[in-house]
Amino acid sequence: MPELPEMENYRRVFERKLVGQIIQSVEVTREKSINKPVASFISEVKGRKLIAVERRAKHLIFKLDSGENLLLHLMLGGLMYIGSENDHPDRTMQVTISFEESQLFFIGLRLGYLHLLSNQELQHEFSELGPEPLDSSFTLPMFDEKLKEKRGALKTTLVNQKFIAGIGNLYSDEICFEAKLLPTRKADELSQQERAALYHAIQTILNRGLKYGGYIEMPVFKGDDLTGKYNDNCYVYDKEGEPCPRCQSLIIKDEIASKKSFYCSQCQK
Repeated sequence: MPELPEMENYRRVFERKLVGQIIQSVEVTREKSINKPVASFISEVKGRKLIAVERRAKHLIFKLDSGENLLLHLMLGGLMYIGSENDHPDRTMQVTISFEESQLFFIGLRLGYLHLLSNQELQHEFSELGPEPLDSSFTLPMFDEKLKEKRGALKTTLVNQKFIAGIGNLYSDEICFEAKLLPTRKADELSQQERAALYHAIQTILNRGLKYGGYIEMPVFKGDDLTGKYNDNCYVYDKEGEPCPRCQSLIIKDEIASKKSFYCSQCQK
């Protein structure tokens, strides 16, 4: 499932390539991917200008000049691509939005969704989400206080969207590696120094994810040479049996609360 760096990478691309354009047409091939009857959805979206693309946690918000919002969650397997009738992946598109200069294809939304919502409905959707870890308001003292209240393993704590928004399986493992902490450690048992190390690891790893364009394999547009480069730069995730980049011990794959997890048992304590 795409996490904060992947969705922020998408946001930056769309902001650069699509904001300010008028939606010329909308095609829906899977009605379950949207939240309104197809005809109503199309009539409310067609002809509107895209005025901004924002991100909250693992969601994207396409803001329209009507005051309405297209809320996207890709869930598992969801992808997006900017192209044309002659330039698109050989995949089934659930929704296609045509702009003045290009088309935006929503692919693999069998579990994901693209919902048209008012600002009030949007705020309700986000009401239980935790803070944004890369926001300036997310400070070490705030994190320190929140973490001391948690009782579970670091793995489950970091992926809890009510605790922190946007972190999932991959980056939680990378964060624990960067902090030199085992993902099985209990959050409320960490020392102040370890909590600080975890906080700084969150900042470091998420920004590293952004630097390498996240881990999604498919480019966002023809000629995109950034998206997905984190696949080649993971420290421990999906590296079972490979040498740890820090101490050369073999990386272990484990299951924590039904979630797969990768770590080095030697240099993570």
